[in-house]
Amino acid sequence: MWLITKVTQAVDGFLLTVRGLSDFVRDSTASFYTAIDRVEVVDPARVRVVPDDSPGYRTSRLWLETTLRQTPVPLYQDELSVAEDMLMDPLDYQLSAVKKALSDENLRPRILIADAVGLGKTLEIGMILSELIRRGRGERILVVTPKHIMEQFQQEMWTRFAIPLVRLDSAGIQQIKQKLPGSRNPFTYFSRVIVSLDTLKAEKHLINLKKVRWDVVVMDEIHNATNAGTNNNKLAKTLAPTTESLLLASATPHNGDPESFKEILRLLDPTAVRPNGEIDKDAVDRLVIRRHRHSEEVASVVGPKWAERAEPRNIPVEASAEENAVARELETTWVHPEGKSPIPDAVNKKGQTYTDRLFPWTLVKSFLSSPAALDETITTRLKSVAADDTTQRDALERLRALNAKVTRQNSNKYAALVNYLQEIKVGKRSPTRAVIFSERVATLHWLKEHLSQDLNLGKDAIAVMHGSLSDQEQMRLVDEFKRTDSPLRVLVTGDVASEGVNLHTLCHDLVHYDIPWSLIRIQQRNGRVDRYGQTHPPQITALLLDTEDASVGELHVLRRLIDREHEAHAVLGDVASLMGKHTVRGEEDVIRKVLQGSAGFDDVVKRAETVAEEEPQDEQSLIDALLARLNRTTPPAAPPEPTGTGAPTSTGATSLYPSEIAYLQDALNAAFHNAPEKPLTNKGVAFAQHPNGVAELAPPEDLRRRLDVLPQDYLAQRRVRESFQLATTRELGNDLLRRARTGDDGSTWPRAHFLGPLHPVTDWAADRALASLSGGQIPAIRAAAGTLDFPTVLLMATLTNKRGQVVSRAFVTVANGILPQTILNPVDWLHGVGLTADAINTGDLELPENAQQLIADSVTVARGQLTPMMQAARTQAQERIDYWMQRAENWEHSKHDTQTALSSRIVRRSQHLLQQEKQLIASLAPDRELIRPLVLVLPALPNTQSPHTA
Repeated sequence: MWLITKVTQAVDGFLLTVRGLSDFVRDSTASFYTAIDRVEVVDPARVRVVPDDSPGYRTSRLWLETTLRQTPVPLYQDELSVAEDMLMDPLDYQLSAVKKALSDENLRPRILIADAVGLGKTLEIGMILSELIRRGRGERILVVTPKHIMEQFQQEMWTRFAIPLVRLDSAGIQQIKQKLPGSRNPFTYFSRVIVSLDTLKAEKHLINLKKVRWDVVVMDEIHNATNAGTNNNKLAKTLAPTTESLLLASATPHNGDPESFKEILRLLDPTAVRPNGEIDKDAVDRLVIRRHRHSEEVASVVGPKWAERAEPRNIPVEASAEENAVARELETTWVHPEGKSPIPDAVNKKGQTYTDRLFPWTLVKSFLSSPAALDETITTRLKSVAADDTTQRDALERLRALNAKVTRQNSNKYAALVNYLQEIKVGKRSPTRAVIFSERVATLHWLKEHLSQDLNLGKDAIAVMHGSLSDQEQMRLVDEFKRTDSPLRVLVTGDVASEGVNLHTLCHDLVHYDIPWSLIRIQQRNGRVDRYGQTHPPQITALLLDTEDASVGELHVLRRLIDREHEAHAVLGDVASLMGKHTVRGEEDVIRKVLQGSAGFDDVVKRAETVAEEEPQDEQSLIDALLARLNRTTPPAAPPEPTGTGAPTSTGATSLYPSEIAYLQDALNAAFHNAPEKPLTNKGVAFAQHPNGVAELAPPEDLRRRLDVLPQDYLAQRRVRESFQLATTRELGNDLLRRARTGDDGSTWPRAHFLGPLHPVTDWAADRALASLSGGQIPAIRAAAGTLDFPTVLLMATLTNKRGQVVSRAFVTVANGILPQTILNPVDWLHGVGLTADAINTGDLELPENAQQLIADSVTVARGQLTPMMQAARTQAQERIDYWMQRAENWEHSKHDTQTALSSRIVRRSQHLLQQEKQLIASLAPDRELIRPLVLVLPALPNTQSPHTA
């Protein structure tokens, strides 16, 4: 016997995805094609009614609860089903993002979450995925992230949302290929996976990715995949057409190139950029979510869960004599040479002579970082300088000799760092943590070597992180930095940690040992500790070396960069529009000109108030303005009228059970003959509920198979295959998660996993409990006294599209086979007739002789009762389809009516994607109505006390 879990439209019928229920096939999965396999369709009018003889009508409660849970809610239902019940405290701005992503204003859920650094984009993605799963649209999920945040993302999805993602790298993909026949696609092996961008962009994987379909693809830090012609961009363009839902995330979606931003919009919707190259402003409104810390809808709700950032602390450091000697040499020999530059003129490919003006500033940046960084730069340069270029070699050696005199003992900048760390109480017996950023790896190691001595810290108290480390090593360091049981106190890191990594759990002090010549990079760094969940005011500190030769380093320029970032953080929530370059490299080039004296700081770095008030002057500033407008207010999704699903809206109870643990306990009692507490060796699961709110069980073989897709380090560290512990309340779940994240519990994975509405253990227990109930049967129960006068059938009606997705859902009761009544909430109705936790089953229920006829008549009557509602749902669904189709046709017409500004390649690609969109639109047309009897409820026996009361 099989349980159908998914129905997909095929060329000549349907593809049925099923899971085994009976002993021989229990928990195995299979697929059947209706065009090939003989599938017996159960006529709902001919289901067999079976009296429920279980205690308290437990079987009926389980049957009804499980049926309601396993029936997807309508695609465009306005109310959220499960997102608010996960292990988090959802805020209004996060919920509005979820609703916008699911809005029927879009053909399918495709959205760019462009919230500023720190707002919790990962949590919003988790809530969206949860809702898509509940809507039957999230069975196959692919998540693509930078490698250093894979584990963090995987942990958030499992611990908070019970969404397990299998983490794969190149070796893991190769291992899967070795297990499979040569013709089998390795990306079909697991349903839900997370892979790094670096792994997946390889050409060898793109061929297989083109051949596989996903329900949802998530791409984090999407700005890394928008430059045309790059492998990252090829990957994004490969994945976008293979998925129904596409969730993109980036705090910096605009890199200064309008075409890159347009590329993001085309990934989401090919009609979002018109054939003449203009961006559809309405498309931006419906496809992009953009808020920042001080947006009204954010600031009004974050409260103490996001402490306001303190004023930045800029510490000017008077250079020592040795540091001034190096600065003087840089100024007079390299930056503004008093004689001829030591760098000889070069000839480019066109035969033109030019002077290398970049290298002197590379030396300056190295000097402002550390003596180790400058020495590394000089050494590298000497390797490439011709042997007969004695002028440059002598100048480099002279600079190296001066630099060698700058030591830990006489570097005033280093001394200022030590003083600051001591001031904030970083030490062996202090819990204070600090993160120190520097651009140069040589500086990172130099700082670690000397800080270990001068702060009297143990060897494990200071760690270095940079991009050359493996992803496992990077994730290990981030993990340790968050844990109270870790000795790590100071994380000295390069800018690999400036994107996506959360460092705020135990740290609120961040130091810029060298100042990036980029506002974007400064903002990215600061966002590691200044983000939602930071309960201490984050302190940003910058060390500014003040040399006698002011042009080297220009202290006031670097100080103003720090101040402008802070100003933009408060006013705009983003810094990119201040310089208009939108890339780190572009901003560095501009600041270099300021330092050279060829540009004024205020001319190239605008004030935040100026940016907020000025009108767009070109396409680039227009994109800035569009994003800024979303920053000020993210308009609620407004689908075309009329809205809704055609079914009444319910606001009552959503479950027959008061809690998830009550549902699980009932399922286990039913599955294991009222003795789930017995050990595995005695046909139980050693189930126990403890007074502290933790429940646990020993997984049997069929459950262990389901657990194989859980994160492997979680399975190993918490020994889940031996004993699965569950946190039965949100309060306990949050406490255990906090303790795990801070290292109070021996692992960053919580000891007990939160039992939420999508938990695989509950799904398994319900399947196991109901395995004995045939698909052609429904239960019969007796109502509480005084609640029903006639035998009444509860039925569920669904309208599905050609893809098998539920478009509308409604419930109706039919009394005595002739009296129909549409009900808003089946749970409220069932509670009203006495199917509650207090129900008592006397076990003497006898079916009326006409029970089968009652079912048949009820199906007929219900169909008539629901015809107007189903027709309204069909009409509304068709209106949506017409609206989407018109949008596609308008794009095609505009291609002919206006001069096309886009390249023929882009137009052809957009047309191809548009044809796919049209095919998708056609498949969303309403197709089938199904009316399904759920339960027969008989009135209480006359002149007897209600069996539902003690």
